[in-house]
Amino acid sequence: MRYISTRGAAPELPFDDTMLTGLARDGGLYVPAAIPQLTSAEIAALGGLSYEDLALRVMTPFIGDSFGESELTDLIARAYSGFDHVARAPLVQLDTNHFLLELFHGPTLAFKDFAMQLIGQLFQAVLARRGERVTIVGATSGDTGSAAIEAFRGLDNVDVFILFPHGRVSEVQRRQMTTPAEANVHALAVDGDFDDCQGALKAMFNDFAFRDEVRLAGVNSINWARVLAQVVYYFSSALSLGAPHRPVSFTVPTGNFGDIFAGHVARCMGLPIDRLVAATNQNDILHRCLSGQGYHKGQVVPSISPSMDIQVSSNFERALFDAYGRDGKAVAQLMEELSLGGFDVSQGALEYLREQFDSGRASEQETLATIRRVREESGELLCPHSAVGVKVAEELRDPDVPMITLATAHPAKFPDAVEQASGIRPPLPAHMQDLFERPERVTRIGNDLGALKAHIREHVQR
Repeated sequence: MRYISTRGAAPELPFDDTMLTGLARDGGLYVPAAIPQLTSAEIAALGGLSYEDLALRVMTPFIGDSFGESELTDLIARAYSGFDHVARAPLVQLDTNHFLLELFHGPTLAFKDFAMQLIGQLFQAVLARRGERVTIVGATSGDTGSAAIEAFRGLDNVDVFILFPHGRVSEVQRRQMTTPAEANVHALAVDGDFDDCQGALKAMFNDFAFRDEVRLAGVNSINWARVLAQVVYYFSSALSLGAPHRPVSFTVPTGNFGDIFAGHVARCMGLPIDRLVAATNQNDILHRCLSGQGYHKGQVVPSISPSMDIQVSSNFERALFDAYGRDGKAVAQLMEELSLGGFDVSQGALEYLREQFDSGRASEQETLATIRRVREESGELLCPHSAVGVKVAEELRDPDVPMITLATAHPAKFPDAVEQASGIRPPLPAHMQDLFERPERVTRIGNDLGALKAHIREHVQR
């Protein structure tokens, strides 16, 4: 299996180098040169497997010979051993033919754990094998950072620096990033929004001298391994509801487009997905684009679903690459236009995107109302991101096709919004009961690329 850049000017790489590289050196994102295909019979044969065995079967065609089967089996087992539900990603029924996929049973209570716990194991295995050390820098709107720190804290071959927007994540999210005591993890509170953090991250990757000096690696959803790990739970949930013998649909609350793009990959592999619905909050650039209004940046408006407060959805570049016939030059031109404010999507590309994805949005009041109503009707307590998904799913779903809405975080990560909506303040699980008593380690830093690079240089372990 070889991987190519969405901008067409970076070398092809095998899986392990793709994972360690993160962002391609031409600024693009790596994607498989071809998506492995599974027949209906092969998909049916996956039914009844444990989550770990399913992950092995789904991921192996993408990994090639970067890991042996026994090694990969062991790494997957270690990655998911800390999840507190035996099914890892259980389904809960909300209504007739409407199901919630609970993706918050990992150590940091968010869907990011499915990918981050695994790539923490994969990184460590490759680096130990090669005798190398890397510096991971990540940008987060809340959940990626805590999941990355949890996955890499204390590992021998990795330093981790996480950039998050100061004052724009929930207190639980912040404390999950700032309370780990291990010397190899560093939380940086940046004066700006998530797009500023993500922009600084990309600028570091595009500064090849700095990149090579600190051996920069990335674990944001730009990293293909993140997307690949998330493909697995599309298979697990669809199989539970009768796939491949009947189609299913998914609604995905999304900001950076990585989670829903994983669903697109599952469908390209042969999983019978009827509709993939992107659900956005009031920062609805993806919904506007899929509605034919072009992709034009606006101001990020802080919301009660902060992990979706994004205007530059990095993984959308992967969808555009397919929509433009895998023309790297065309994608590079679009990204140049985006750096100047935005771009319009050609008619042919828009038709492709609208064939692949539906979309909707939820306002702040609609999100709060959904939390309140779902609690009253089903007893389920939703985080605000999951509520955005449920609201959009209810509007767009076909009653004859099972709809699975992804519940991307535990409600206890956003207690203020949940309490405002429902009157219930969700408690943290037992392993986090003392979170608010732990001392914090955090560096407040300006939205200044030079200052960020200087801080990283100063604190990496040589």
